[in-house]
Amino acid sequence: MTSTAPGRRRLAPDERREQLLVAAERLFAERPYAEVSTTRLAEEAGVARGLLNHYFGDKRALYLEVVRRASLLPEFGDLPLPRGTLEERVEVAVTWFLGSITRERASYLTVRAAEGVGEDAEIRAILDQAQDVAAARVLEMVGGDPDDRAARAAIRAYGELARGAIREWSREGNLSRAQAHLLLRQTLLTIVRDVLTDL
Repeated sequence: MTSTAPGRRRLAPDERREQLLVAAERLFAERPYAEVSTTRLAEEAGVARGLLNHYFGDKRALYLEVVRRASLLPEFGDLPLPRGTLEERVEVAVTWFLGSITRERASYLTVRAAEGVGEDAEIRAILDQAQDVAAARVLEMVGGDPDDRAARAAIRAYGELARGAIREWSREGNLSRAQAHLLLRQTLLTIVRDVLTDL
């Protein structure tokens, strides 16, 4: 076998780990956990099965890493906090959020309802942490106080609606992306303008 064979070229450890994660994201987004074998994961990544164990230990550890990565929203990066009217800031927040949704991320943001894993303590902890981080970011973007526990709880509750909208748009096809955007924008605007001030 030469180093030019598809999927078998020599990669740096970080690149090989990323290759495994990307392949796992694709497979776990398409099938329930129990239906994805380590052999299939290795084939999808174009690596020997032993490398999966080398980098992640076992299938469950790889799955938890996929859920962790897919459920965390991207950092603001170079995006400055929005200025302008409340309506403009809410629009930026919803656009940022929906812009981060890939097919794989949609699968993991809705994973509790979709696969009934709400009783899995490790997955629940990953998703709860992601929800808390997302709530703080949304509050920052709309000019709220991310350290206000009640405000953070309200935005976490809004996150449940957001996950439902994502499911209805990306998995069920009952909403278009534009309709999901409208629902999330108007609901967030109402929460920030009419609810947070009274909490």
